[in-house]
Amino acid sequence: MAWDAQARDRQVLGARERLSFVGEEQLDERHRDAMEQLRLLYGYPEGMPFAPFFANLAHSPEFFAGYMALGVTASTRSALPDRVRELAILRTSWLCGAPYAWGEHVHATRERLFQADEIEWIVEGSGAEGWADLDRAVLRAVEDLHGDAMIADATWDALAPHLDERQLLELPIVIGHYVMTAYVQNSLRTRLTDHGQGLAAR
Repeated sequence: MAWDAQARDRQVLGARERLSFVGEEQLDERHRDAMEQLRLLYGYPEGMPFAPFFANLAHSPEFFAGYMALGVTASTRSALPDRVRELAILRTSWLCGAPYAWGEHVHATRERLFQADEIEWIVEGSGAEGWADLDRAVLRAVEDLHGDAMIADATWDALAPHLDERQLLELPIVIGHYVMTAYVQNSLRTRLTDHGQGLAAR
């Protein structure tokens, strides 16, 4: 998908958010338990305010808790290597035209997992020159799922020499989680964080 980054950012973010932020005084134990997991995972200081997406998502305590539990599991308990997981997340976020998720994950992985040229390759996709075999197969898996709701046999055969059965199971789960994330963030018009650069992030 060849998004015009500025046009897509305007489309998703150009109007007001569709839901209000849930304030700290409105949180119950379900919110607090989920946020404590997040705080421990990412080292957030105690009492740190919600990121914009979490403050929108908190309108449903049950779904907030379930979403956070899956997100924490995907980040800390997945058998997928960090690079594989983040390649899948970034390609999914780009194909879904998701400014919030794309910008946050570029910010989190730039220089740590990916160099600037690799981020440009993620935008181009599996056809970009320079990818190692596993990287290319992971990107192709995202593209297969986006286009046909299943990983093609040729792509599966390219993944299988590099990933074990648990990892092969977890890959489409992680991709699906971030498709859901994109749907919700885009539909709510979730504003960017202070460091978020939307689809222009590199």
